[in-house]
Amino acid sequence: MPYQPIIGTLGYVQSVNLAEVLMIHRNTRANDQHLGKYNGLGGKLEPGEDVAHGMIREIQEEAGIAVSQMQLRGTVNWPGFGANGEDWLGFIFLISSWRGDVHAHTAEGSLHWIAKDRLLQACSPDDAIRACAALPMWPGDLYFLPLIFDADPRPFHGVMPYANGHPTGWNATRL
Repeated sequence: MPYQPIIGTLGYVQSVNLAEVLMIHRNTRANDQHLGKYNGLGGKLEPGEDVAHGMIREIQEEAGIAVSQMQLRGTVNWPGFGANGEDWLGFIFLISSWRGDVHAHTAEGSLHWIAKDRLLQACSPDDAIRACAALPMWPGDLYFLPLIFDADPRPFHGVMPYANGHPTGWNATRL
């Protein structure tokens, strides 16, 4: 069977002083697979849309801001991540410059500026199997978040299989 993932974007908007990251707390829809978790902003691509424009659109829709500068930091293949075991392929961006006033809420949850240090220290990847009470996130995020914010200019490309809502492995390459 050919690989046919859902293609999406995931963006991390930095504050003007680069010390905070805009996160969505998915706390609105009871049937949301992400309910209760903090996540970057993003979503599915629309037909005929490239990943850059998809990311720009999602940031505008969810945060109300216009992206001025962003960088592709990597890709992650998430086999089995979807609510019904669907595969996802995500393009992950770091948004370093933007214009406008950030919304307080979206249809999916509330927006919060989280200190980058807190985000990166929510718990270590070694603890990713347990829930991290300091900032509830997908356990697998803890593996790739440091790669988004590090100084290495090369994009990373990872694969993180999921089963029953938890990562079963992680492998990333930078060339």
